[in-house]
Amino acid sequence: MKLLVFGQTGQVARELARALTRDGDGRAPEAVFLGRETADLMQPESCGAAIRLHRPDAVINTAAWTAVDRAETEEAAATTVNGAAPGAMAQAAADLGLPFLHVSTDYVFSGEGTRGWSETDRPAPLNAYGRSKLAGETAVLAAGGNPLILRTSWVFSAHGTNFVKTMLRLSESRSTLNVVEDQIGGPTPASALAATLLMLAGALRAGAAGGVYHYAGAPETSWAGFAREIFARAGRAVTVTGIPSSAYPAPARRPLNSRLDGAGLQRDFGIMPADWRADLSRVIGELSHG
Repeated sequence: MKLLVFGQTGQVARELARALTRDGDGRAPEAVFLGRETADLMQPESCGAAIRLHRPDAVINTAAWTAVDRAETEEAAATTVNGAAPGAMAQAAADLGLPFLHVSTDYVFSGEGTRGWSETDRPAPLNAYGRSKLAGETAVLAAGGNPLILRTSWVFSAHGTNFVKTMLRLSESRSTLNVVEDQIGGPTPASALAATLLMLAGALRAGAAGGVYHYAGAPETSWAGFAREIFARAGRAVTVTGIPSSAYPAPARRPLNSRLDGAGLQRDFGIMPADWRADLSRVIGELSHG
């Protein structure tokens, strides 16, 4: 199977490349990874053209505008990247009869309540980033074909910018930190998300139906709880004080409830959520060794 992956330097794209290299035994999928220089998401037509040029067996989109706060003042640009570009990819994939997998986010929901969001719950994003990602979901589904949208949350790895790396960096100069405790979700290892996407790409290629699914790590925790676990596993003596979101104002409102119910993925594909704590130890070890 030949994969075409939009995204090259992001967390999930890098873990996809790592997984394919590690499993490269002549049977693993081949993959072409497209960066901004060959597929600029600000120019959606270039994304569709890339799919028609490469003629892969399946397409995975991991690329996105992820600057949540900046999207508040640049919503049009964020919507082009997160909305129009995936729509163009999905349309090209549908025209060629190719499976198309697209990574989305819990931010399409309002953050109300305390139960995990299901795939059938009505989206109601709180911020511009969430609206831009919802626009992408709408465009992908409207293109037809056999797309699969995979919503996830709180992705972390040893690459790029993420909460784990930020906490470890702050702990180098601080012995106490205030961290939000009223936002609850499931930290998701980028490595586990990449492995899930590869399994799903193979399943769709074999004839499985797509749709909208949720995948996040378990067990649920708060940002403060996540921080405490990071410091405990890293052996850092840092005291974490939990604070409400109201004490940490930001341009974009964040959902309080980022829980995602992954029952659909378990039912239809037998894919269980990853225990993020085990992957956290691996990521911290990787970072400590440079």
